[in-house]
Amino acid sequence: MDFLIITGLSGAGKSRAVDALEDIGFYCVDNIPPQLIPTFCTLCRNAKEKMEKVAVVTDVRGGDMFGTLFASLEELKEDEEAYKILFLDASDRVLINRYKETRRRHPLSEETGGSIEKAVRLEREMLRPVREKADYIVDTSLLSPAQLKERMASLFLGDTSDALMIHCVSFGFKYGIPAEADLVFDVRCLPNPYYVEELKHLTGLDAPVSQYVLGWEQTQGFVKRFIDLIDYMIPLYCNEGKSQLVIAVGCTGGKHRSVTLAQLLYDHLQEKKKRVSVNHRDIKKM
Repeated sequence: MDFLIITGLSGAGKSRAVDALEDIGFYCVDNIPPQLIPTFCTLCRNAKEKMEKVAVVTDVRGGDMFGTLFASLEELKEDEEAYKILFLDASDRVLINRYKETRRRHPLSEETGGSIEKAVRLEREMLRPVREKADYIVDTSLLSPAQLKERMASLFLGDTSDALMIHCVSFGFKYGIPAEADLVFDVRCLPNPYYVEELKHLTGLDAPVSQYVLGWEQTQGFVKRFIDLIDYMIPLYCNEGKSQLVIAVGCTGGKHRSVTLAQLLYDHLQEKKKRVSVNHRDIKKM
């Protein structure tokens, strides 16, 4: 049974993540008290009707009860119950804007005198130990609902018991580095098709752009070293028991060079039969 514990910042998209997980076959329970997690896990495993994928959400809405989470995780470990933790995150600015737009009350607003800014900072500090223990961290700051759904499917649609899930993401430095990235590669040093008029309005998914980017000697030198390094590091991450590896490739705007190279890496890892997904985060931005 795949048993997934979902937590994270309020407003970071846990509800949308649950909707996406239900669409791919997870049985989901929202806002469960942490101390009930081991009991619920046992019930699911022993159910007459086999439950293969289960997800529970627990967060600071549980008040003081949330402090029992680590005791519950230790109990799961003692009972030899396998589990993974998914942590949903977003930047402070995005979280504050989401609360202002929806006019919803933050769970910690009473402790901070109604200040959303202070509530977000307090919650982030409270959740820091859980984030450090998480198997999967997904930053939703710049993800559309459709992109979040695709990310959930790529992470959890298959068997998550052992294999390392590799996520390749292209991005534009002008929009910020993906917060969940484990490895960041800056390809702004490579020839830029943006300055070629007929290529300017295309993307790295278009053959003329990818051919331009990959046609330079310096790009070929980078690609060889880039691929060799990733191939060398993946077994090391697997040996450490890591569940997710996020490899981010960035250029200035996130439309040309980074897209070409993130897609190239994705294709390479697919050929090697790795569990891999790709997301071109900023490809549609102006």
